[in-house]
Amino acid sequence: MTPSDQTLRRLLDVGRSLVRELDPDTVLDQILEEARVATDARYAALGVLNEQRTELARFITLGVDEHAQERIGGPPRGRGVLGLLISNPAPVRLDEISSHPQSYGFPGEHPVMHSFLGVPIMIRGQAWGNLYLADKRGGEPFSEDDQEAAVILADLAATAIENARLYRDSERRREQLEHAVMGLEAARDIADATAAAFELERVLELVATRANALVSARSVLILLRAGDQLEVCAAAGEALPASNVRLPVAQSASGRVVGTGRPERIEQLSETQRRLAADALGYEARTALLAPISYHGDVVGVMTAFDRLPDRGRFSEQDEDMLRTLASSAATAVAITRSVEKDRLRIAIASSEAERRRWARELHDETLQALGGLRVLLASALRRIDPELTADAVRQAISDIETAIENLRAIISDLRPSLLDDLGLKPAIEALIERRRAGGLEIVGELELPDRGEGDDLPPELETTVYRLVQEALTNVVKHASATEVNICVRLLGAQVTVEVRDNGVGFDSSAETVGFGLAGIRERIYIAGGTFELASGPDGTLLRASIAARPVGSRRSSGLDEPAPQGIADQLGATR
Repeated sequence: MTPSDQTLRRLLDVGRSLVRELDPDTVLDQILEEARVATDARYAALGVLNEQRTELARFITLGVDEHAQERIGGPPRGRGVLGLLISNPAPVRLDEISSHPQSYGFPGEHPVMHSFLGVPIMIRGQAWGNLYLADKRGGEPFSEDDQEAAVILADLAATAIENARLYRDSERRREQLEHAVMGLEAARDIADATAAAFELERVLELVATRANALVSARSVLILLRAGDQLEVCAAAGEALPASNVRLPVAQSASGRVVGTGRPERIEQLSETQRRLAADALGYEARTALLAPISYHGDVVGVMTAFDRLPDRGRFSEQDEDMLRTLASSAATAVAITRSVEKDRLRIAIASSEAERRRWARELHDETLQALGGLRVLLASALRRIDPELTADAVRQAISDIETAIENLRAIISDLRPSLLDDLGLKPAIEALIERRRAGGLEIVGELELPDRGEGDDLPPELETTVYRLVQEALTNVVKHASATEVNICVRLLGAQVTVEVRDNGVGFDSSAETVGFGLAGIRERIYIAGGTFELASGPDGTLLRASIAARPVGSRRSSGLDEPAPQGIADQLGATR
């Protein structure tokens, strides 16, 4: 026998509803309700098996209220009649539960049940859980029609559960990839700053600023070890430490991290720790996330984030990983700037460039391969899914993954374009312009630069600075300007390289106090390179102009340019982009 046409139509509607739902817990709740309605059962339950498929790891019920569940005690583990489907995943139908040889009876507070119907939920040919139904209304036993309906519903449930699980996993991977990319971009900027300038203070301020934004902290401090004390060398966020603020290594959480070389998450600072933190921050912090600044096993300091911003929850494991990554970048900067010999410093910079190329290879060989494997997995699920809406959902997931793969390819190129190393600045900028044109933006490029090998080659450090300047300016236009046209002009005029980027976008308020990563990065690069910067923005568009000496890039101090940036330029950079 088969379920009635009315029941089949309802089950079809249920299947369509289930495949639209992408939250696993909501899917389970819907399964229970629909199973109880379809079989006219008084009680319904869903048991999820453990990884070994030996007992129930989770048990969800419908029909027994919370107070009754509390009186019954802990959830069952799959003994007695419930265990029949665990040992043999096949439908079980009983007219009277108590008459079965494996029946253990019910706990004292458990409602008495008579008729029973259980069907397994199979995913990819393996038991995932079981659907249990008890006490058909009217005192009748469950019929073959009820069993067939429950089996159909279990199959639909398996599809919906797998679909929701795949979606959840793909979303988790997407979030992890986005966070990883943000960390790589920050590490890239820090590496560029380290390569372009030998002033440790400026590099550490950049690290602290990036860390403060990426872990959503109220404040971030970078402390370096000086004998038996830790000196605050950089700060970001609300922290405004006085000059030469020092904390003792002994009796401080930061000192403990320096001693152990392991990160710590502190959910509640002690009174002593709060007092020490207040000396450096100017306010009393409550929570902290600390990461050692370690280079080749030598812990030279600690990076500490205090109090996540409101509505951001507690510091997570992901935040810890991000802070450790940035602390490693800070450690590299400390090690490089503490090098005495210039040749050793050049070697360290070359190693940093090699490390960035390795990141690009790892993203290609590992991350893209993982996304490709996920595509194969979803495509396989698509072949086994009958409902049309599920097929559409999986196709969309495949399309999203393919888009992510292309985005990652672009990121790999942005991390370190091979053309910049192989052919020079002009071909690299031309390729960058073509990639941006592919996105629909009209770009006019005027590049008056020497071809590599003509005798007027620009220093590699300057080529990197100019390329990153154009790259970040274009990225800023795409993200914020809503522009349709961009004019880019890069010229070598005598001893100066000039860069102009003009767009016809909406402009922005250059008097705002907040500086976004885009303009902040542009300012940092030009200032470190010893160049000048101008910015003008209005309703008709934005003009960015920079001029950099065509010479090897060193520190401002070593080149006699130790004065602060002109006030007018700093004011112009106070923008929202």
